[in-house]
Amino acid sequence: MKKLVTSILSLAVVAGLSGAAFAQEAASGGAEPAQHAESETPHYPLLHPKHEHWSFAGPAGHYDKGQLQRGLKVYAEVCAACHSMSLVPFRTLGALGYSEAQVKAFAANYEVQDGPNASGDMFTRKAIPADYFPSPFPNHEAAAAANNGAAPPDFSLIAKARGIERGFPQFLIDMIPFVGGYQEGGPDYIYSLLTGYDEQPPAGVQVAQGTHYNPYFAGAAALAMPKPLSDGQVTYDDGAPATVDQYAKDVSAFLMWAAEPHLEDRKRTGFMVMVFLLIFSGLIYLTKRSVYANKEH
Repeated sequence: MKKLVTSILSLAVVAGLSGAAFAQEAASGGAEPAQHAESETPHYPLLHPKHEHWSFAGPAGHYDKGQLQRGLKVYAEVCAACHSMSLVPFRTLGALGYSEAQVKAFAANYEVQDGPNASGDMFTRKAIPADYFPSPFPNHEAAAAANNGAAPPDFSLIAKARGIERGFPQFLIDMIPFVGGYQEGGPDYIYSLLTGYDEQPPAGVQVAQGTHYNPYFAGAAALAMPKPLSDGQVTYDDGAPATVDQYAKDVSAFLMWAAEPHLEDRKRTGFMVMVFLLIFSGLIYLTKRSVYANKEH
């Protein structure tokens, strides 16, 4: 019994220390460096992603259509030069608030390969809403050759694929519906990466030639992609600030929508299911009370 109590107390102390460390990290804006000795293998990312506030966070979260439209503009004018979204059809852009005519006009800005025709030849044509965002490169090898040997990843699911776990004990709370439910790790990571190029490498960190230091990159201390955004690069129609910070937030939100376009429907369904379960549980309890009210115990 004494050993059991000692073990429980030890776990409580460890959990308390971990919780305090996370609280300190959150207070510093989520940019706490990962500590490691010189002889140890570095842990990437070197800095934890910044924890941003998103409109789609939480059980009642929803997408901001104005932000998604700005994010689409950033993707189309900057990111689409290297990154494809091969799983996202143009027709889904209607969910961002665009009319059918606007979606058709936007799709027509792209060319896709089609065919074969009656002669057996492949040909290119203007895209229609039924088509998917095309790749700027004909194949993976061409993409790698044009980008210093590293093929740019597809952006269809990047916001779900690049989520960084927040560690113990916070990840336990994140899994509890309507209490934690943190699912914004991907947008946090993308935003941090896009705004992290101005950081200077610390002493002892070697940056290979042709790569660019970014402490938020999950694969290494540097990556092949140069800084993609700069102030004034994209002009917003709604007068939003033309800054790197705003661009990064908007395109991160747009990529979250691309990865999970039915997020709002899922949350509404989940809420209704939870309400149903609560009512059903109450009815079961009242039925049990009624059935056993006159029974001797």
